[in-house]
Amino acid sequence: MFWGKTLLTVSVLAGAAVVMATAAQAGVVVKSSGPSAGQYPVGKKLDDAESVVLKDGDTLTVLTNGGTRVLRGPGTQRVGARGVSKRTAFAMLTRQQSGARVRTGAVRGGTTGETAPINPSLWNVDVSKSGKVCLANGDTISFWRSSFAGAKTWVLGSAVSDFHVHVQFGDGDSTTALSAEELPLAENRSYHLSSPAGGPAQDIEFILLDTVPDNPEELAVALMQNGCDNQVEQLSERMAD
Repeated sequence: MFWGKTLLTVSVLAGAAVVMATAAQAGVVVKSSGPSAGQYPVGKKLDDAESVVLKDGDTLTVLTNGGTRVLRGPGTQRVGARGVSKRTAFAMLTRQQSGARVRTGAVRGGTTGETAPINPSLWNVDVSKSGKVCLANGDTISFWRSSFAGAKTWVLGSAVSDFHVHVQFGDGDSTTALSAEELPLAENRSYHLSSPAGGPAQDIEFILLDTVPDNPEELAVALMQNGCDNQVEQLSERMAD
């Protein structure tokens, strides 16, 4: 009898653990507008099984393990999507590259059948955008450009000293990389990135994450807390594909 009770107890505890793990899944608000924006601010966590009551004019974008959902009012909307997983898409987007040059870029189809390049990795620095860039590590910093034609060079100059380094793309290359020896972030993390086409330089600040969450919701929160808004947008868009 004692052995049977022990087995029953273990079974009940295991079942409770599964229920608790399921209940712990949560989404995070990445965009919010409309009359209820104050009730559902950016960064607010919502349980996947939760429902939200939205008013006319409300638009709520929530990133969950099942992907990005755009909820619009008026009406009651469920936060999480049933039977959907974006773990593979998330793993591909957040995998750390070796730093090798890449000669082909990911594309997304347009409404007219045309395709446009998209940045395939969350950790690639988009040379066309200013802002804070969160990095998973500082060993190798990868850069990405949307136009692959021609060998071109950007100049990354320190915002506080005369230090600068060349970001060189070969003809047909979509990405290139600098090592920690070439770009020592420990010494400086604020830079101006000048394009070979001229015009205003992009202001970039590199931020090394202490830890990199292994799920979309927590990573989105970490990016938001560090002001890496471009990557929050990228994560949200790619998880919606």
